[in-house]
Amino acid sequence: MHTLNETHDLALTSWVDSANRPGCDFPIQNLPFASVRRRGSDESFRGAVAIGDVALDLAAVRDAQVFGGEIAELVALAAQPKLNGFMAKGAAAWSSLRLALSRALRSNSVEQGALEACLIPLAELEYDLAMNIGDYTDFYTSIHHATAVGSLFRPDNPLLPNYKWVPIGYHGRASSIGVSGQAFHRPKGQLKAPDATEPSFGPCKRLDYELEVGIVIGQGNALGEPISIEQAEQHVFGLCLLNDWSARDIQAWEYQPLGPFLSKSFASTLSPWIVTLEALAPYRAAFTRPESDPQPLPYLTAEANSAGGAVDMQLECLIQTPAMAEPVRLSRSNFRDSYWTIAQMVTHHTVNGCNLQAGDLFGSGTQSGPNHEEAGSLLELSRGGKTPITLAGGETRTFLEDGDTIIMKAVCEKPGAPRIGFGEVRSTVLPAR
Repeated sequence: MHTLNETHDLALTSWVDSANRPGCDFPIQNLPFASVRRRGSDESFRGAVAIGDVALDLAAVRDAQVFGGEIAELVALAAQPKLNGFMAKGAAAWSSLRLALSRALRSNSVEQGALEACLIPLAELEYDLAMNIGDYTDFYTSIHHATAVGSLFRPDNPLLPNYKWVPIGYHGRASSIGVSGQAFHRPKGQLKAPDATEPSFGPCKRLDYELEVGIVIGQGNALGEPISIEQAEQHVFGLCLLNDWSARDIQAWEYQPLGPFLSKSFASTLSPWIVTLEALAPYRAAFTRPESDPQPLPYLTAEANSAGGAVDMQLECLIQTPAMAEPVRLSRSNFRDSYWTIAQMVTHHTVNGCNLQAGDLFGSGTQSGPNHEEAGSLLELSRGGKTPITLAGGETRTFLEDGDTIIMKAVCEKPGAPRIGFGEVRSTVLPAR
């Protein structure tokens, strides 16, 4: 597990003035990665690091030969259109480049003159997915979400017997994952109303979002070689935001016996910036279970995981309808409330010998808090569509309508630690084709 080092020092400032402003998502203690180019250009996408309200173009840094030796090699890898090669180098390499960039971006650094020419305003950028996603696994780690959803369908037994023993997940579709700004058409599929004798075909009527944390795998493991819980976080490059769109009516008809299929595979949307796990070291929190619950089996238990396996990451979901000038908040929750940790997800995924690869993506599952207003989906907020939500201006929603835009944000923030922001992920629903 990552420990605090000089890159986390709250006193650090940058020669990039905007990085020193209160409320900045990307101070010098953050330094997240993305794949960028100037908006509307035909430039190649390339790796970049956010600092304040600008991005450090790593391809320009490479070409200017600002660094030498091992750091120059790492810059060249991170400057590629996709970060997979850099991710595959492992945690020591990620930490080395983070330290070099931190020192070079600090106030009065000798690299300031060379790096100033490598900056691009964030307002001028467009994004691609930062990595080629080979495989995508969606977990179900919020017990509050699982209980709320289970109560809608099984009021007397909302949690299935395995939930408190196994980090539940299913393998999703990687090809339809897009980056923030994604617009997609309302999906069609088979639907069956509760009072219908047979299914029909048509556009989804119960379209929903899911507020999730994306977990990006860095260095993989060989087939047949499980990753121990003590080593699990060394295989995780970083975190981002994930909106795992869901067609609830298609899902209700198809999910038994093998789980989600077409109800999930039409679109998922990622935030562009990946915040490294190392940057989040000041926000690690204890992982605990109620004493009355089953405790994790030994292969899912480690002293470090208990001491700091959770992440204190505040999540927020907003909606902007076509009638709104500004988005309004739907809910807030915290990743700290997850029932399973990042390390437990990685370890359980590989315990059977499954091999992970650089760029693989995990979804945390919908992150809901213990209170109803902290729900991470409309399915929960509208109590299965039975209780419409009233928005600013008098509009109501049970599920999403065409033209609605969903925005998700996250921040780690507390006294005595640097604010670490994740930017945002937004996507818009278009009418069915």
